Amino acid sequence: MSDLYFTTDLFSQFDRLHQQMAALFGGNPSSIRTDRLSAFPQVNVGTTDDTIEIVAFAPGIDPKQLEVSIDKGLLTIAGERPSAARADGEATRLYARERFSGQFRRVIELPQHADPDRVEARYLNGCLSISVGKRESSKPRAITVQ
Repeated sequence: MSDLYFTTDLFSQFDRLHQQMAALFGGNPSSIRTDRLSAFPQVNVGTTDDTIEIVAFAPGIDPKQLEVSIDKGLLTIAGERPSAARADGEATRLYARERFSGQFRRVIELPQHADPDRVEARYLNGCLSISVGKRESSKPRAITVQ
């Protein structure tokens, strides 16, 4: 028999503490409807031997409304996504909103070997694809031994 005896259930106390900490620091959302902290547009960042590839998933945006710029090693994607309006003009009282609308700005720090003079951007099927070239000095090269 154990000499240790708790007057309350220790695990329920830990669970209550965990819930309070999650509420204090934002916690994990229980569903997509409560996730207000996620950034828009969502991005994938990758690299090839010659380029840094960024894909921003931004459906429903007029490509002319997108602004892409590079300054001091920071790539900025900005624009505005209009809210979906009903055809008959009647206002809708929402009880859940999963689609972001409004102005946005994403800033992505690029590696030091990114060349800001070699940038291409294209928008196709709701995806903004940005390709940033790498500086020649950062590319791997073979050295011949003499």
